Amino acid sequence: MIRISIITITYNAARTLQRTLDSVLSQTYPHIEHLIIDGASKDDTLRIAQQYQAASRHEVIIQSEPDNGLYDAMNKGLQKATGHYIVFLNAGDSFYAPDTIQTVVNAITPHPSDLILQTSSLPAVVYGDTAITDGEGRFLHLRRHRPPKVLTWRSFKKGMLVCHQAFYARLDIARQFPYNLKYRHSADVDWCIRIMKEADRLGLPLVNANVIVANFEEGGDTTKHHQASLWERFDVMAAHYGYVQTVLLHAWFILRSVLMKINKNK
Repeated sequence: MIRISIITITYNAARTLQRTLDSVLSQTYPHIEHLIIDGASKDDTLRIAQQYQAASRHEVIIQSEPDNGLYDAMNKGLQKATGHYIVFLNAGDSFYAPDTIQTVVNAITPHPSDLILQTSSLPAVVYGDTAITDGEGRFLHLRRHRPPKVLTWRSFKKGMLVCHQAFYARLDIARQFPYNLKYRHSADVDWCIRIMKEADRLGLPLVNANVIVANFEEGGDTTKHHQASLWERFDVMAAHYGYVQTVLLHAWFILRSVLMKINKNK
């Protein structure tokens, strides 16, 4: 059976963690490994995680130690995971429905006979749509960037069209590409592109689950550090798509934003 590793990164996350843990606990799919990688929290994060570990029917692994930031902790989870696929679901984020993981697995192996296939023949990535929620987990709207029906590594020229929390990557491929720690706010964009490039090289599909798979809490790290994140994303896109093309694309982004504001004010 397909095994899914969920990785949750925490640091002083007592306010938002329970919603994430309840979301994992509610999943109907049984073959789940949940890794909670904590950065030596000083609040009640560990107590909440340990209570969840005792109550969960899934395998739960908790590791708490100092780290060098979010992406360093993600790399630790990447190395520790043992599933066929991984997804990052950080404190405050949640699965859209109790059958989300089952839906993703159905997209990976749509026919029962597929279960006997070698892992090397399975899709490199399964992806879906994302809902934006408020601080209490209430639905606000769908994410502005919507996933394309057909995704390739070139798709991210238009922005990060698939949210990190809605991107299920095959572990054997993802582990080859640790997060680049020179990026403090946008290493996830770079990571997704590198995995999709490898999928293209190997001739492996990127499969659209065609459903909402994640709830993302508004006001995350990228929102809080918006300006720095934009500069980093420019660097990431220039590295993968070329400097000139990235400049032209960003000029279009700016023009489009201005036109949208003009139309909104009419």
